[in-house]
Amino acid sequence: MAVKIRLKRMGKKKAPFYRIVVADSRSPRDGKFIEEIGTYDPNQEPSLFKVNEDAAKKWLNSGAQPTEVVGKLFKLAGIEK
Repeated sequence: MAVKIRLKRMGKKKAPFYRIVVADSRSPRDGKFIEEIGTYDPNQEPSLFKVNEDAAKKWLNSGAQPTEVVGKLFKLAGIEK
């Protein structure tokens, strides 16, 4: 099973809010997920994001691949493998 760390879209039309989740790569974007590890709000100035560092590191060490945007958020938070 290929596991990805990606964003799940929440919020209203034209006002997105995202949750950072760990999910099977075959599941749909807003579908079933394994674990929620953080949030990301691009509407705030500056953008707000919160990440559970322990959970993120655990999943990265287990082989989960972050998407491009999540990888950038992890880099800003100082989370690396």
